[in-house]
Amino acid sequence: MSVPGPYQAAAGPSAVPTAPPSYEETVAVNSYYPTPPAPAPVPGPTTGLIAGPDGKGMNPPSYYTQPIAQPLPVPNANAIAVQTVYVQQPVSFYDRPVQMCCPSCSKMIVTQLSYNAGALTWLSCGSLCLLGCIAGCCLIPFCVDALQDVDHYCPNCKALLGTYKRL
Repeated sequence: MSVPGPYQAAAGPSAVPTAPPSYEETVAVNSYYPTPPAPAPVPGPTTGLIAGPDGKGMNPPSYYTQPIAQPLPVPNANAIAVQTVYVQQPVSFYDRPVQMCCPSCSKMIVTQLSYNAGALTWLSCGSLCLLGCIAGCCLIPFCVDALQDVDHYCPNCKALLGTYKRL
């Protein structure tokens, strides 16, 4: 049993400290101060509560209730992490089908084309109307694929891969 320090009362079953420890005792700057012994376990049921200064139970701080984990393995300082990155070249979409690897399903495909009315189609229609082709001839650009925008789709997963805009 160690000798009681200046802040401890006489040893006994109801020993109550009279003052908190000093800074030097807390951080152990001077090692000539004796360290108080660890408190003995109290017999009885353990409920996770510790006795507070007023004798009532209180929850311990969270670091008391954490389980002690196994030490994590220290990574090797000389280890080199290798990461392989595959970069796909940008694909230029035109008015012809394109052979490419689909980013959605990762298969090698030839795109399917779909034609939609775009800015060039509407400008052609408006120009024909101004020239006097009002009787239905102004709708001809909507039937000509060369005047429409082109959408490229994957034939496997039907994902839209790109669009070629004429104007």
